[in-house]
Amino acid sequence: PFMQYVRYQGKAIMASRGACLMMKKWRYYLVNFWQYYLNFWSQPYRMHINPLLNYSFYFMGYLSNILINPSAVKNQMLENSFIIDTSIHKFDTIIPVIPLIGSLSKAKFCTVSGHPISKPVWADLSDFDIIDRFGKICRNLSHYYSGSSKKQSLYRIKYILRLSCARTLARKHKSTARALLQRLGSGLLEEFFMEEEQVLSFFFPKTT
Repeated sequence: PFMQYVRYQGKAIMASRGACLMMKKWRYYLVNFWQYYLNFWSQPYRMHINPLLNYSFYFMGYLSNILINPSAVKNQMLENSFIIDTSIHKFDTIIPVIPLIGSLSKAKFCTVSGHPISKPVWADLSDFDIIDRFGKICRNLSHYYSGSSKKQSLYRIKYILRLSCARTLARKHKSTARALLQRLGSGLLEEFFMEEEQVLSFFFPKTT
């Protein structure tokens, strides 16, 4: 059978077309191979067999599953035509927004509910360094999750980082995020987060 094997950070996934009985045999062969030839004592009860059509799994930062996309094809032979119903199995990767918000919350970019907050430890940096740090995080996330077919969750994460950046700058200059964005324009941070090679710097007018 055609097998696919992936290993990442202590987790491994092996996928194949076939019946559940065949996968159970493969599990038996693997356990015996590891124990008798590699002296590696494994735990068979931690090896789960799940049909991908009914199961979603979290791996490498993605929530993955198999989607069935139904479609109809019109076929015409001479004077007769008929519709053929078919389905396409598509491997879909979803951005896990709740775990990502949890990670941003631990890093003090937002609350546990996803409400953006300022990052006080960065408030002493220069304006450019503050935006640069937020921008790098946002671009790295955009690159990593660019393969996902659903970008709505990514837009929410970028919104949290963008507003957290604005509130950090506002905290530094003893202002509010709304006043800062009204004075400098809401497109300022958005343009920075979207462009890869763009370098952006600006100066706040001194208040008397």
